[in-house]
Amino acid sequence: MNDNTLAEQIADSLRRDILLGRLAPGALIKERDSSAGLGVSRTPLREAIRILASEGLVTLRPSRSPIVANPSLKEITDDLVVMNALEILAARLACMNATAGELDRITALHEEMLAISDTADAVSYFEVDMAFHRTITAASHNLSLADTHRSYMARLWRPRFLAASLRRDRPRVLRQHGDIVQGLISRDMGLVSREVESHTRHLVTNITDLYERHPNGQPGETVTGQAAMEPPRDPALRPH
Repeated sequence: MNDNTLAEQIADSLRRDILLGRLAPGALIKERDSSAGLGVSRTPLREAIRILASEGLVTLRPSRSPIVANPSLKEITDDLVVMNALEILAARLACMNATAGELDRITALHEEMLAISDTADAVSYFEVDMAFHRTITAASHNLSLADTHRSYMARLWRPRFLAASLRRDRPRVLRQHGDIVQGLISRDMGLVSREVESHTRHLVTNITDLYERHPNGQPGETVTGQAAMEPPRDPALRPH
Protein backbone atom coordinates (compact mmCIF):
# COMPACT_ATOMS: atom_id res chain seq x y z
CA MET A 1 0.00 0.00 0.00
CA ASN A 2 1.48 3.38 -0.98
CA ASP A 3 1.45 6.47 1.24
CA ASN A 4 -1.28 8.18 -0.81
CA THR A 5 -3.66 5.24 -0.37
CA LEU A 6 -2.81 5.02 3.34
CA ALA A 7 -3.32 8.77 3.75
CA GLU A 8 -6.78 8.51 2.20
CA GLN A 9 -7.70 5.66 4.56
CA ILE A 10 -6.48 7.68 7.55
CA ALA A 11 -8.46 10.67 6.29
CA ASP A 12 -11.57 8.44 6.05
CA SER A 13 -11.12 7.37 9.68
CA LEU A 14 -10.55 10.91 10.99
CA ARG A 15 -13.38 12.28 8.85
CA ARG A 16 -15.79 9.75 10.33
CA ASP A 17 -14.69 10.70 13.85
CA ILE A 18 -15.24 14.39 13.06
CA LEU A 19 -18.65 13.85 11.50
CA LEU A 20 -19.84 11.71 14.41
CA GLY A 21 -18.50 14.15 17.00
CA ARG A 22 -15.80 11.87 18.40
CA LEU A 23 -13.38 14.64 17.46
CA ALA A 24 -15.19 17.75 18.63
CA PRO A 25 -14.99 21.17 16.95
CA GLY A 26 -11.85 22.91 18.18
CA ALA A 27 -10.18 19.67 19.31
CA LEU A 28 -6.42 19.37 18.85
CA ILE A 29 -5.14 16.73 16.44
CA LYS A 30 -1.72 15.86 17.87
CA GLU A 31 0.49 14.07 15.37
CA ARG A 32 2.31 11.94 17.91
CA ASP A 33 -0.83 10.73 19.69
CA SER A 34 -2.83 10.28 16.50
CA SER A 35 -0.11 8.38 14.65
CA ALA A 36 0.39 6.08 17.64
CA GLY A 37 -3.34 5.54 18.06
CA LEU A 38 -3.80 4.70 14.38
CA GLY A 39 -0.61 2.65 14.18
CA VAL A 40 0.83 4.69 11.30
CA SER A 41 3.81 6.93 10.70
CA ARG A 42 3.54 10.70 10.72
CA THR A 43 4.04 11.16 6.96
CA PRO A 44 0.71 9.66 5.80
CA LEU A 45 -1.00 11.23 8.84
CA ARG A 46 0.18 14.68 7.78
CA GLU A 47 -1.09 14.06 4.26
CA ALA A 48 -4.44 12.91 5.67
CA ILE A 49 -4.67 16.11 7.70
CA ARG A 50 -3.95 18.16 4.57
CA ILE A 51 -6.78 16.32 2.80
CA LEU A 52 -9.16 17.19 5.63
CA ALA A 53 -7.95 20.79 5.67
CA SER A 54 -8.74 21.06 1.95
CA GLU A 55 -12.26 19.84 2.77
CA GLY A 56 -12.72 22.45 5.48
CA LEU A 57 -12.90 19.90 8.29
CA VAL A 58 -9.51 20.76 9.82
CA THR A 59 -7.78 24.09 10.41
CA LEU A 60 -4.00 24.20 9.96
CA ARG A 61 -1.99 26.48 12.27
CA PRO A 62 1.67 27.52 11.82
CA SER A 63 3.98 25.83 14.35
CA ARG A 64 1.00 24.43 16.27
CA SER A 65 -1.13 21.32 16.14
CA PRO A 66 -4.03 21.43 13.69
CA ILE A 67 -7.52 21.59 15.14
CA VAL A 68 -10.93 20.36 14.08
CA ALA A 69 -12.61 23.26 12.29
CA ASN A 70 -15.15 25.18 14.35
CA PRO A 71 -16.84 27.72 12.06
CA SER A 72 -19.27 30.21 13.54
CA LEU A 73 -22.97 30.06 12.77
CA LYS A 74 -22.57 33.28 10.77
CA GLU A 75 -19.83 31.70 8.62
CA ILE A 76 -21.98 28.62 8.05
CA THR A 77 -25.10 30.56 7.09
CA ASP A 78 -23.08 32.83 4.79
CA ASP A 79 -21.77 29.73 3.03
CA LEU A 80 -25.29 28.31 2.80
CA VAL A 81 -26.49 31.45 1.01
CA VAL A 82 -23.84 30.87 -1.64
CA MET A 83 -24.54 27.13 -1.74
CA ASN A 84 -28.22 27.84 -2.33
CA ALA A 85 -27.44 30.05 -5.33
CA LEU A 86 -25.03 27.44 -6.72
CA GLU A 87 -27.51 24.58 -6.39
CA ILE A 88 -30.35 26.57 -7.96
CA LEU A 89 -28.11 27.46 -10.90
CA ALA A 90 -26.90 23.86 -11.18
CA ALA A 91 -30.47 22.53 -11.22
CA ARG A 92 -31.57 25.05 -13.85
CA LEU A 93 -28.62 24.16 -16.08
CA ALA A 94 -29.25 20.46 -15.51
CA CYS A 95 -32.81 21.00 -16.77
CA MET A 96 -31.30 22.11 -20.06
CA ASN A 97 -28.21 19.92 -20.28
CA ALA A 98 -28.72 16.64 -18.41
CA THR A 99 -28.55 13.52 -20.54
CA ALA A 100 -31.00 10.65 -20.21
CA GLY A 101 -28.29 8.65 -18.47
CA GLU A 102 -27.65 11.42 -15.94
CA LEU A 103 -31.37 11.73 -15.21
CA ASP A 104 -31.49 7.96 -14.68
CA ARG A 105 -28.58 8.22 -12.23
CA ILE A 106 -30.23 11.07 -10.29
CA THR A 107 -33.48 9.09 -10.15
CA ALA A 108 -31.63 5.98 -8.97
CA LEU A 109 -29.97 7.91 -6.13
CA HIS A 110 -33.34 9.26 -5.02
CA GLU A 111 -34.80 5.75 -5.07
CA GLU A 112 -31.82 4.49 -3.06
CA MET A 113 -32.45 7.16 -0.41
CA LEU A 114 -36.09 6.09 -0.23
CA ALA A 115 -35.06 2.45 0.18
CA ILE A 116 -32.56 3.05 3.00
CA SER A 117 -34.21 5.95 4.83
CA ASP A 118 -35.62 3.81 7.65
CA THR A 119 -32.62 1.54 8.15
CA ALA A 120 -29.40 3.28 7.13
CA ASP A 121 -26.97 4.75 9.62
CA ALA A 122 -26.33 8.49 9.45
CA VAL A 123 -23.14 8.27 7.41
CA SER A 124 -24.50 5.89 4.77
CA TYR A 125 -27.63 7.99 4.32
CA PHE A 126 -25.53 11.16 4.10
CA GLU A 127 -23.29 9.64 1.43
CA VAL A 128 -26.24 9.03 -0.87
CA ASP A 129 -27.75 12.45 -0.10
CA MET A 130 -24.55 14.24 -1.10
CA ALA A 131 -24.13 12.03 -4.18
CA PHE A 132 -27.62 13.14 -5.25
CA HIS A 133 -26.63 16.82 -5.07
CA ARG A 134 -23.22 16.25 -6.69
CA THR A 135 -24.79 14.36 -9.59
CA ILE A 136 -27.25 17.17 -10.29
CA THR A 137 -24.38 19.65 -10.34
CA ALA A 138 -22.37 17.41 -12.67
CA ALA A 139 -25.41 17.26 -14.97
CA SER A 140 -25.18 21.04 -15.38
CA HIS A 141 -22.19 20.37 -17.65
CA ASN A 142 -20.49 23.49 -16.25
CA LEU A 143 -17.06 22.62 -14.87
CA SER A 144 -16.53 25.99 -13.17
CA LEU A 145 -19.83 25.63 -11.35
CA ALA A 146 -19.03 22.04 -10.36
CA ASP A 147 -15.63 23.05 -8.96
CA THR A 148 -17.09 25.93 -6.94
CA HIS A 149 -19.93 23.73 -5.68
CA ARG A 150 -17.41 21.07 -4.60
CA SER A 151 -15.53 23.67 -2.56
CA TYR A 152 -18.65 24.81 -0.73
CA MET A 153 -19.80 21.25 -0.12
CA ALA A 154 -16.48 20.63 1.61
CA ARG A 155 -16.85 23.71 3.80
CA LEU A 156 -20.38 22.68 4.80
CA TRP A 157 -19.66 18.96 5.19
CA ARG A 158 -20.22 18.64 8.96
CA PRO A 159 -23.21 21.05 9.26
CA ARG A 160 -24.97 19.27 6.40
CA PHE A 161 -24.19 15.92 7.98
CA LEU A 162 -25.74 17.03 11.27
CA ALA A 163 -28.87 18.23 9.48
CA ALA A 164 -29.10 15.00 7.46
CA SER A 165 -28.86 13.01 10.70
CA LEU A 166 -32.24 14.28 11.91
CA ARG A 167 -34.49 11.32 11.19
CA ARG A 168 -37.64 13.34 11.86
CA ASP A 169 -36.80 15.51 8.84
CA ARG A 170 -36.17 12.69 6.36
CA PRO A 171 -39.74 12.43 4.98
CA ARG A 172 -39.71 16.11 3.97
CA VAL A 173 -36.23 15.80 2.43
CA LEU A 174 -37.32 12.78 0.41
CA ARG A 175 -40.47 14.53 -0.81
CA GLN A 176 -38.42 17.53 -1.93
CA HIS A 177 -35.87 15.32 -3.66
CA GLY A 178 -38.72 13.58 -5.47
CA ASP A 179 -40.11 16.93 -6.64
CA ILE A 180 -36.63 17.98 -7.81
CA VAL A 181 -36.30 14.74 -9.79
CA GLN A 182 -39.68 15.28 -11.44
CA GLY A 183 -38.75 18.86 -12.29
CA LEU A 184 -35.50 17.73 -13.89
CA ILE A 185 -37.22 15.01 -15.91
CA SER A 186 -39.87 17.46 -17.16
CA ARG A 187 -37.18 20.15 -17.74
CA ASP A 188 -39.18 22.54 -15.54
CA MET A 189 -36.67 25.15 -14.39
CA GLY A 190 -39.23 27.02 -12.31
CA LEU A 191 -40.15 23.92 -10.34
CA VAL A 192 -36.59 22.84 -9.61
CA SER A 193 -35.62 26.38 -8.60
CA ARG A 194 -38.48 26.56 -6.09
CA GLU A 195 -37.81 23.11 -4.67
CA VAL A 196 -34.05 23.61 -4.32
CA GLU A 197 -34.60 26.96 -2.61
CA SER A 198 -37.15 25.43 -0.22
CA HIS A 199 -34.78 22.53 0.44
CA THR A 200 -31.95 24.90 1.38
CA ARG A 201 -34.24 27.10 3.49
CA HIS A 202 -35.17 24.10 5.65
CA LEU A 203 -31.48 23.16 5.84
CA VAL A 204 -30.62 26.64 7.16
CA THR A 205 -33.43 26.39 9.73
CA ASN A 206 -32.26 22.99 10.98
CA ILE A 207 -28.60 23.98 11.18
CA THR A 208 -29.40 27.28 12.91
CA ASP A 209 -31.55 25.46 15.46
CA LEU A 210 -28.83 22.88 16.16
CA TYR A 211 -26.09 25.46 16.62
CA GLU A 212 -28.18 27.86 18.70
CA ARG A 213 -29.11 25.06 21.09
CA HIS A 214 -25.45 24.00 21.33
CA PRO A 215 -23.36 27.20 21.34
CA ASN A 216 -20.33 25.21 22.57
CA GLY A 217 -19.80 24.09 18.98
CA GLN A 218 -20.85 20.47 19.48
CA PRO A 219 -24.41 20.24 18.12
CA GLY A 220 -23.79 16.65 17.09
CA GLU A 221 -24.86 15.61 20.59
CA THR A 222 -28.48 16.12 19.53
CA VAL A 223 -28.35 13.46 16.84
CA THR A 224 -25.87 10.92 18.16
CA GLY A 225 -28.44 8.85 20.03
CA GLN A 226 -31.09 8.78 17.34
CA ALA A 227 -29.20 8.57 14.10
CA ALA A 228 -25.42 8.63 14.27
CA MET A 229 -24.87 4.90 14.56
CA GLU A 230 -21.55 3.31 13.75
CA PRO A 231 -21.01 3.63 9.99
CA PRO A 232 -19.78 0.83 7.75
CA ARG A 233 -16.07 0.44 7.18
CA ASP A 234 -14.29 2.84 4.87
CA PRO A 235 -17.29 5.06 3.97
CA ALA A 236 -16.64 6.95 0.72
CA LEU A 237 -17.23 10.37 2.18
CA ARG A 238 -14.80 12.54 0.28
CA PRO A 239 -16.67 15.24 -1.63
CA HIS A 240 -16.10 14.83 -5.37
